[in-house]
Amino acid sequence: MPKSAFIRPRIATKASLSFAIVASQYNNTYVQPLVEFATAEINELEPGANVSLVRVPGAFEIPLAVKLVARRKQCDGIIALGVVLQGETAHAELIAKSVTEALMRLALEFSVPVIHEVLFLKDEEQAKARCLGPKLNRGLEAARAAVAMARTVKQLSSN
Repeated sequence: MPKSAFIRPRIATKASLSFAIVASQYNNTYVQPLVEFATAEINELEPGANVSLVRVPGAFEIPLAVKLVARRKQCDGIIALGVVLQGETAHAELIAKSVTEALMRLALEFSVPVIHEVLFLKDEEQAKARCLGPKLNRGLEAARAAVAMARTVKQLSSN
């Protein structure tokens, strides 16, 4: 496990949280494993938790779907999953920056954890390393962060 890996939260004895995953269909070869790892980890940490999945065409569309999900106030945490591969133009970088800024704004606006795992990667080798296997899987890490933050927000909101 890398030194910077997120510490795994404890397993709940009773699920009390609800999550949404908003995932891009673009680069689905890499995004679908992120969805699967995230879903499995949430179900492990919060047995019986409600996990809904919203699919959007690409990474640029993720913030709008996150906003619509957050506005319903039915989720304790939202995970944004996508893969943007650097190309020969600045397009991918512009998308990555726009998505990042929008997701942070939405988390603050709606006071809901929005876990940003819309990955901006150099090439397919980086995508394979971060999406396909369990060692560095960003979907797994996103689920752990979502559960930890949802629990923290719930605790802070109840005080």
